[in-house]
Order: sequence, then structure tokens, then C-alpha cells
Amino acid sequence: MTLEQLRIFVGVAEREHMTRAAEDLNVTQSAASAAIAALEGRYGIALFDRVGRRIALTEAGRMFLAEARAVLGQAASAELALAEFGDLRRGTLRIVASHTIAGYWLPTYLAAFHARYPGVALHVSIANSDGAAARVRSGDEALGFIEAEIGDPALDRFAVARDSLVLVSATPFERVDPKGLAAASWIVRERGSGTRSSAETALEALGLDPSTMTIAMTLPSNEAVRTAVEAGAGVAILSALVVRHALETGALHAAPLDLPPRTFFALHHKERRRHKAVDALFELMKGS
Repeated sequence: MTLEQLRIFVGVAEREHMTRAAEDLNVTQSAASAAIAALEGRYGIALFDRVGRRIALTEAGRMFLAEARAVLGQAASAELALAEFGDLRRGTLRIVASHTIAGYWLPTYLAAFHARYPGVALHVSIANSDGAAARVRSGDEALGFIEAEIGDPALDRFAVARDSLVLVSATPFERVDPKGLAAASWIVRERGSGTRSSAETALEALGLDPSTMTIAMTLPSNEAVRTAVEAGAGVAILSALVVRHALETGALHAAPLDLPPRTFFALHHKERRRHKAVDALFELMKGS
């Protein structure tokens, strides 16, 4: 049984005339007759009574008409759903992003995406860079955004933005030298965090060994690190996006250092088909 056979059956049943149904459905009369004969022959039951030049539904035909209409309706709904997914009129895009990106960089693009494709639901979860990569690798999320250098052969990685890093303290820096930084109390993110690995790379660029630094606190979010630094617990290296407001209000002070910038990356599984919504989001990012 095919959808085309069902379509012809419904057309003939509604018109009670083979020739008119064939004309309206844009098929030949022989094709319409063959479709009805195939249904009747396969199940060994008559769907129409032939009464002179006209035809009329049998009891089985009347029952089957309701079912056939329902199936065609469901098929039409399924076809519409696929069309709407293809046109981004509906669907879901699941994203996982590291803390800095999810909290400070990505929302602007998500708002622009929602304005353009309001029918596509956006689900965003937060994990550190290692965790985000793991969720894209497992297929839990279609797209990931991280700020760490992760070499995973299963994942494609695309550079999407550049980010500045800032060394901050609750009090102004009188002098910045390697000896003073080595003696400072540091507030850091957890292992696996892109901010943690970027901060360590920045320290190495200054000629310091991160393993010798005095770590006063290890905290699970940028906001927690920033708040601890504002309270005078130590110094930290954070994204300029995270500390911008605190620097403007004087709650934090930046060291006069040019730390190496870092890259924000998008991640997608190499063996999974890329959703049209992913490409649409990338286009918005490129056009900004």
C-alpha cells in the first residue's frame, strides 16, 4: 500500500467516479483503476460496488476512507514538518557553551537568531571547555562553543571570535613584575576550564611557571572568581568581557599588561550532519 494508492482511492471515493477522479488527480484513468484494483486485490476485499456507470463505496470502503484520510493527513503534516525544518520555521538547536561564552558573548547572537527564526527553539547548557567538547562528541548537543585549545579528532573546530584577557585586582597595581606576580595569591577556575588554561598560557608568556603560583582559591565560575577578587582575596586573569563592568565602576583594577589574546571556537561532530540552524547561526556571526 502506497500513499499514491491512498490518494487515488480517496479521490475516487469522494467523487464516486473514476474518470473525473483521474482528471482531477492528474493521472490516467488506467492508473487510477490499477491503483484501486491493487488495493482490492492485495486484501481480497471490494472497496467499491459498480452500479451501472457509477461506483459506490462498500461498507469496507467507507471504513477504509476514514482511515485513508487520516493517513494522508498525517503524511501531509509530516511533509510540512520537514519543509518547515528545512526553512527554519520550526525545530530545535541544542548548544553547549563554556561559562564565559554562554554568559557574555553568545547571548547577543542568540537574540539575533531568535528574532530571525522565532520558530526554532534554542536550548543552551553550560559546561567548562572539556565538558562542552565531551557533550558535542557524545551527540548530546549539536554545537559547542569553547575558549580552550582542544585537539579531538572526532570534532571539527572553527574560530568564531577573539577575546582579550585581563589581570585584575581589587586594588590598583603599583608595580607589575614576575617576582610580585609569583608571590601573589591567585584565584583560579577549575581544571578543564578554558579560562584556567588561557590564564596559565598567559602566565607562561610572562615567563612564569603556573605550577609554582600560590593558589588561594579554585572556584567553579567566572562570577565567583570575580567576586572573590573584588573582595580582596587575590588576583586573577579573566576575560575582558567578564570584568568590563567591574573595571568601569572601579570595583576592580587592571594591570598594565598586554596579555596574549585567545580564540573562541565552535565545535561540531565531524560525522554528524550539520543542522541548517547551525549554518544559520554561523552566518549571523560572520555578518556581525
